[in-house]
Amino acid sequence: MQVTSTKFKSASQQAIADPTLQRALTNIHRGFVAKRAKVTAKLPEFDTLRDQARDLKNHVLANLDTYLTQYEKNVQAAGGTVHWARDAEEARQIIADICQQQNAKKVTKGKSMITEEIALNDHLEAQGIEVLETDLGEYILQLRNDHPSHIVAPAIHIVKEQVADSFREAHQTLDPERDLSDIDRLLVEARSTLRHRFGQADVGITGANFLLADSGMAGIVTNEGNGDLTQMRAKTHVVVASLEKVLPDFDAAALIMRVLARSATGQEITAYTTFSGGPRRQDDVDGPEQYHVVLVDNGRTNMFADERREMLRCIRCGACMNHCPVYGAVGGQTYGWVYPGPMGAVLTPSLAGLNKTHLLPNASTFCGRCVEVCPVRIPLTKLMRNYREQAFEKKLDAPRARWALKLWAWVAKHPKVYHFGTRMTVKFLYCFGNKQGRFSRLPLATGWTAHRDFPAPEAKTFQQQWQAHEK
Repeated sequence: MQVTSTKFKSASQQAIADPTLQRALTNIHRGFVAKRAKVTAKLPEFDTLRDQARDLKNHVLANLDTYLTQYEKNVQAAGGTVHWARDAEEARQIIADICQQQNAKKVTKGKSMITEEIALNDHLEAQGIEVLETDLGEYILQLRNDHPSHIVAPAIHIVKEQVADSFREAHQTLDPERDLSDIDRLLVEARSTLRHRFGQADVGITGANFLLADSGMAGIVTNEGNGDLTQMRAKTHVVVASLEKVLPDFDAAALIMRVLARSATGQEITAYTTFSGGPRRQDDVDGPEQYHVVLVDNGRTNMFADERREMLRCIRCGACMNHCPVYGAVGGQTYGWVYPGPMGAVLTPSLAGLNKTHLLPNASTFCGRCVEVCPVRIPLTKLMRNYREQAFEKKLDAPRARWALKLWAWVAKHPKVYHFGTRMTVKFLYCFGNKQGRFSRLPLATGWTAHRDFPAPEAKTFQQQWQAHEK
């Protein structure tokens, strides 16, 4: 998936005008925000756990080389192999080589954003390998030749009627008159279609929520059984993970799990939490014959040099985007890469470069809700502000925007001019908008009034009212 963040503005306009997408996005509050609020309210120590999770991740990042070395040693002790990939191209080639060594024709995959990041599917398919996404959301997207719009619920931008259409087109051996009007029927059809294909896979590929240094095990948390089937049924299991996923031990993973599920889906714990490591032993009833771990850098070590390293604490819960008013209005695909929302507005420029992605840090109202809900307390608004400053210094913004900021800076530095200007503007808007109490069209504010009314202000500025109150 190529970075196309330069089209964020035009893509956002199309998203806002898409009634089907807007209907789909209403599920975010009911499915994520409300459930998170309910489940965190039941845990009085939740904020304390967030502090502990932040401190834990900071400790790991400060000692990352030690923990990664320990993890590699223990994977090898269990009979597995660790591969180090400097970038996406190297990661793709390592995985392709593993598949070729196994003469693999079919690959099953669990949901993995890192494999989206390195564009793995296209690379394998170009070599004649059939790749099947087994996560329901990812499977739907694969049928539609689409890309994820959310890191937890990748198909959240699609409504059930669209899913039914995709199933009818893809599952043509089934009764064309079958009823696909409700979600349960769609789930049953997806399960029956996918179930037998796990056993046909030569290689199973999963991501990882955790890599445990002291045991060499990898952990995944899901609400579907596809992750377990992917890693157990294939002859070869390949784990693909970024460097910062490593943790010291199971106790550390348990701490992260307590904040992860609550922040992501509003659950105390996900339906499946699985730890596995190494190939099948002699007494094991199932499991792969070979076990590989591909550790991907792809720009992450470059983030250690400055404040961007705070972004490496991210545990991929999606809470920031669930609570973001910008994401809630335009959806995830407008961000033009794998990682949407506030976390994407920081991580994408960090990995793909600011020149291609300088619009993303501006996709925020700076309301701070993302910071309030982040389970590892990443200062997302601060990091976005830093990128805005860099974009301004590099002259990446449009000339009109740069001149507007320069004019605003000059006015803000001259209080008399500022006060006079605001008083005249408020008085003008009050006189012309007081009759209706709003503006449906307003010069220099068409981006706002094209989609919502602009409320008419009161006759006096806040400072004028404050001064009158003080007297």
